Amino acid sequence: MSINVIAVFDVGRTNKKIFLFDEDYHIRYEKETHLKETKDEDGFECEDVNVLTQWVKDSLNEVLQLTEFDIKAISISAHGASFVNIDENGTAVTPLYNYLKPFPEELQKQFYLDYGNDLPKITASPVLGNLNSGLQLYWIRYTSPETFKKIKYSLHLPQYISYALTRKASSDITSIGCHTHLWDFEKNHYHEWVTKENLIDHLPPILQADETQTISFNEKNISTGIGLHDSSAALIPYLKSFKDPFILISTGTWCISLNPFNHSPLTDEELKKDCLCYLSYEGKPVKAARLFAGHEHEEQIKRIASYFHQKDDFYKNADFNEAMALSLKKQTNPLSEEEFHGGTQPSAFIQRKLSSFHSAEEAYHQLIIDIINQQAISTQLVLKMTSVNRIFVDGGFSKNPIYMNLLAAAFPDLKVYGASVAQASALGAALVLHQHWNTKSVPTDLIELNAYGDAHLMSL
Repeated sequence: MSINVIAVFDVGRTNKKIFLFDEDYHIRYEKETHLKETKDEDGFECEDVNVLTQWVKDSLNEVLQLTEFDIKAISISAHGASFVNIDENGTAVTPLYNYLKPFPEELQKQFYLDYGNDLPKITASPVLGNLNSGLQLYWIRYTSPETFKKIKYSLHLPQYISYALTRKASSDITSIGCHTHLWDFEKNHYHEWVTKENLIDHLPPILQADETQTISFNEKNISTGIGLHDSSAALIPYLKSFKDPFILISTGTWCISLNPFNHSPLTDEELKKDCLCYLSYEGKPVKAARLFAGHEHEEQIKRIASYFHQKDDFYKNADFNEAMALSLKKQTNPLSEEEFHGGTQPSAFIQRKLSSFHSAEEAYHQLIIDIINQQAISTQLVLKMTSVNRIFVDGGFSKNPIYMNLLAAAFPDLKVYGASVAQASALGAALVLHQHWNTKSVPTDLIELNAYGDAHLMSL
């Protein structure tokens, strides 16, 4: 007897994956690949949309041949800030531009001159160039007007993957609401510039996150979702599992503090310190604060390892040394909120001389203390004036006992947990379509939690 499953495409910038989840949301199949990139007309590396499309179709055909599984639905999670611009035949008329590509300075000045310096506040995102994906369409309109005329629809990447399977064009609020400059968070619809620049004609109707289209394969009907932005998808397992207010610190290259229970408008000060808002799959604002801590951690452990003649992964075996942490904390000047300028600001560790430490272990404890000094302020920016009493940490730092114990010490009045959830963004994409394919209730054990906290450290 075959097992009922949902197929999920989880498309990151580097890794492309397909999963099959059973009705208990256990992963029954997964396959990962790295696709060859191409270059745009300016020689800047970008996704090859044709290669990506073929991978999606080939991967689906491959899993549909697995007789032990009965695929009931298909969902998609993919990275944001990426548009696929298609003509009336569904053919891409531009490259899938890389959001890291520098945005022309003069055109950026023109944009904010025309639409006001308060636009970042209204659209709940700092000025981020091509990461503000709406500006990608603005750029095409002004630099390639003939190409712009050929565009029938501009689809964010999750919706393009859905389109490649269903041939139905749609827009999704989680993609629109992730630092695109497209959405007016005050009026809860597209910003007026989108209409004035004729972009609105190229944006398909917004559908609910749990809406599906039906595709047929060998006389079998499969419900197919419209796709979700991966950061919003990764939050869904937590929203499904916990009703009391919480903050999720998602750690990787960026450490992003997400508060789904903070609906207050962004202030100018928060914007300056790299805060923004996402939109959840329910269309609710999620205030977030970004910190480039994972990147700094990666760079500084190399520096420590080189100086103390250790391997780069020495820190993975480092246990939390409470006495060492207490001693170092007493000698460390805490960072004030006024001194914290935003997400890419390096911590104090970058200025420290490694010769002042006796060992790699001691230097590493100081690095994490300095990172936590920043992390506490960054997280506090989205914690203010909310009833949150728990912090969940997922990603790489959630398994780091030094980081977790020091974070718990920084928030002595809150419960701090390391959270473990397998493939959170893919799982979230599967959960959002639960009613379309799953005959069981949503499990209560989606997330494994590990509590942290220490009375001595928290007394400092």
